[in-house]
Amino acid sequence: MTALRQRMIEDLRLRGYADRTVEAYVSAVARLARFHHASPDCLNEEQLRAYLLHLTTTRRITSSSFTVALSGLRFFYEQTLKRRWTILDAARPKREKKLPVVLSRDEVWRVIAAVRTPAYRVCLTTIYACGLRLMEGIQLQVADVDSARSLLHIHRGKGGIDRVVPLPHAALTDLRAHWRTHRNLRWMFPAPHRRPPRPIHDPAVGPIGPSSLQKPSSSP
Repeated sequence: MTALRQRMIEDLRLRGYADRTVEAYVSAVARLARFHHASPDCLNEEQLRAYLLHLTTTRRITSSSFTVALSGLRFFYEQTLKRRWTILDAARPKREKKLPVVLSRDEVWRVIAAVRTPAYRVCLTTIYACGLRLMEGIQLQVADVDSARSLLHIHRGKGGIDRVVPLPHAALTDLRAHWRTHRNLRWMFPAPHRRPPRPIHDPAVGPIGPSSLQKPSSSP
């Protein structure tokens, strides 16, 4: 790891950015460097402009992907290198207005029922029943389950905010049964055969699409 990359990571962590945001922003700068075959601190504003044009006119990436790339580059040049460039303010993608794809309640349960791996199925059920984000479900800890009051304590959710969400009785029953299969003292969904124990890897769960599922109005 270069000293420049390490410095950017440290700057991001000092400002409390989530791990996934850190990874996305650092990757955005790395792609810029590969495009120009040069260290990003040696590039000028015109080269940055050329790269941003490449993203929009040649690669035609989505508005959301462009926003992430632009945010990562802005942080690197403005915060890590202390440079103020006009192009970082001028390059603003037009917002796309699309309706989200939301599955019906029956469709959701059919999808979840088709998941063969029990740990993934229970994890997705918990995410759906409690209205959690993907990483909140995957990184759920045993101590976060308040069975006495039927609540889940979610720590450092989006924006670093803690919150408490209702835990339906059926979901609690599933969590108890799943925990008995591994009895890990920390993680509710530990990855098998990993030492030290860590949560299951999100791509294994992500393709099911929990982010597109609508939170139900009652317990399953």
